[in-house]
Amino acid sequence: MTKRKGTDCQLLEFGAKRIQSGTVGVLSSSLMSMPQAPFQARRRKRSGKAAGMSVNSDDQLASDEAPPRALALADATVLADWLRRQLSLADSMAARDPKPPNARIAAVLALLYPRDGAPYLLFTRRSSRLQAHRGEISFPGGSRDPDDSSLAATALREAWEEIHLVSDQVEILGTLPSLFTVVSNFWVTPMVGWLPPGLPPLRPNPHEVEEIIEAPVAALADPSIFHEETWVRAGVARSVHFYDYGPYRIWGLTGYILSTLLALLPPDR
Repeated sequence: MTKRKGTDCQLLEFGAKRIQSGTVGVLSSSLMSMPQAPFQARRRKRSGKAAGMSVNSDDQLASDEAPPRALALADATVLADWLRRQLSLADSMAARDPKPPNARIAAVLALLYPRDGAPYLLFTRRSSRLQAHRGEISFPGGSRDPDDSSLAATALREAWEEIHLVSDQVEILGTLPSLFTVVSNFWVTPMVGWLPPGLPPLRPNPHEVEEIIEAPVAALADPSIFHEETWVRAGVARSVHFYDYGPYRIWGLTGYILSTLLALLPPDR
């Protein structure tokens, strides 16, 4: 793990920059306050009896309940079913109130869908016309509007505005832990969505999005494309997660959300 120090090392609020000639420049952006380790769902304990034997917790044989990791990475429906179970357990752990209380509230959509049966995730490359975070890679999302009934509604509305994704068939599997972006004062909650029919034709809003990026989860879960660095700013050390997927570098907030989601994959067996 590499440590960097200096005021030029700032974390990206929404994520990434396209790699050119094998190098990536550091863009002006915002620092994040985040959990110290990737999120892992915790199982609720229960008691009961089966075949005359006492059962104290469903923690036992938990790994046997999970599908093989290779199967989950090859079959989108298997992965969606697994994440639905994990996120239903984790949903109550996701913070609801912004911290600090005066933070602006936002939500992003990590959309899972099948392509040729395999699970994919959707990202966007932000328009170069934007004043902030131009050209960066992100999940669709943005600020909550007063008329949004929920943060899920925020994420789905933003997805419609950015890429014209119709939300009728999107199932929200659950939420990941919220993150605070220090400089821009956003409290961001990631929503994990599932689109069983697959991705329909999309139309990027040219004022917001320059490119739609489809990435197989199996490729994103390849440990060879991941590395982690520790960056220090104002005396505070923060972990920065990087994924070099093809010509793209996913990092900052988007990289950390991706790490949190991939941490929920079934274990290798």
